[in-house]
Amino acid sequence: MDNGASSYSRYLAGDDAAMGELVREYMDGLIAFLNSFTNNLSEAEELMEETFFRLAYKKPRYTGKSSFKTWLYAIARNLAIDSLRKRKGCKSVSFDDCTELNSDIDVEEAYIKEERKAIIHRAISNLKDEYRQVIHLIYLEGFSNAETAVIMKKSNKQITNLLYQAKKALKTELEKEGITYAGL
Repeated sequence: MDNGASSYSRYLAGDDAAMGELVREYMDGLIAFLNSFTNNLSEAEELMEETFFRLAYKKPRYTGKSSFKTWLYAIARNLAIDSLRKRKGCKSVSFDDCTELNSDIDVEEAYIKEERKAIIHRAISNLKDEYRQVIHLIYLEGFSNAETAVIMKKSNKQITNLLYQAKKALKTELEKEGITYAGL
């Protein structure tokens, strides 16, 4: 059992502090992942809260067929899909608009870094939903292809193909912005 699974088991056994551990461990990653569905940071935060609410009050059974993190992200993905079905025409907040500069760093250097991030985020946001999600899960969250397949409810081969197409599309988007990367 990984740390998340053991914390969840402790919570189910009555240790309320274990839920706090789960929230601290997975909150930021879930928000970023859910934002790839919603393109709305506050809605992503609400979905993250709903995910932990499900764990705390509905207490779904974790069987251990996948890692706890994979299982948790699959729950969050299902909530995001349900939410997208319900909402129509809501204005979204760009992830780029939610960045802040730290006063301890060089302003020019910070501006350049933020501009690069903005270009990359803009390029990623121009991708199809599935492309954004597979890139986020594999490169930002560090999930394996197999774990990503479980979360996205696809086969390993579909994830491999999807990742290839996503990287190709991202490369095209970055080239439109004047950025070339040999690694893509």
